[in-house]
Amino acid sequence: MAKRNRLDPYPRVIAEFGPGDSLGIGLAGLISGCEKYYAVDVVEHARPESNLKIFDEIVALFRDRTPVPGDEEWPQVEPKLDNYEFPADLFDDRRLRQVLDDGRLREIRLSILNMGGGHSAIQYKAPWYEEGVVKGESVDMIYSQAVLEHVDDLKSAYRSMYLWLKPAGYMSHTIDFKCHETADEWNGHWMFSDFMWKLIKGRRPYLLNREPHSTHLALMEAAGFKIVCDQAKTSESKVGKNQLARRFRSISNADLVTSETFIQGVKASHVAL
Repeated sequence: MAKRNRLDPYPRVIAEFGPGDSLGIGLAGLISGCEKYYAVDVVEHARPESNLKIFDEIVALFRDRTPVPGDEEWPQVEPKLDNYEFPADLFDDRRLRQVLDDGRLREIRLSILNMGGGHSAIQYKAPWYEEGVVKGESVDMIYSQAVLEHVDDLKSAYRSMYLWLKPAGYMSHTIDFKCHETADEWNGHWMFSDFMWKLIKGRRPYLLNREPHSTHLALMEAAGFKIVCDQAKTSESKVGKNQLARRFRSISNADLVTSETFIQGVKASHVAL
């Protein structure tokens, strides 16, 4: 997707927003040639033992040039790709030999056992909003997978991403606007008042911020990003605007039916923060 949108497909430093307990995407990034991986979250979830197993499985996939799982295996995963074959155009024989060098893979394994250590290629940080978690202008690419719908302070999140990225660095996010089983209809979470939503959330550190598609776009652009890709997916709404809670009745018809999106944005320059 980065290559399709004329973004650098070989970022040296990557950061994942909200990886949860599995660092699989970041480990795949390191295996494919990245030099450093920041994993930032609200609370710590990941454990070395399980991620060592994931690492070995991903290495085997690269060595076997395994195709990317498609709709038959993961029908709900977005965005859809044009081609699910192993990306030989990005990983020819020479590059594969380089990235799968035994010494290089040993170093990554050691980093998994020492996440956050001074010389580790993996910097696992929580909470993400503490000052100095990621050095300013040090990251080439930031990404997340169905995470930003859970972040309460989106303005700070996008501002932090802007500050972390190098000039012309980019972000890539899949955002899920559905109710996550909090309501009968996929967009039924917009029917609850703020008071009711507070009761539903309870003591959990996060649930859903309930912000629609347009809010994310506006905050990204306000933070200083130029949107180069916005693949919105729509779903039928059985909820009318008159059924929404007061704070959501003014959302657009497009927001009401946008259930998911894949967004990529490039850091622009000369933005006042």
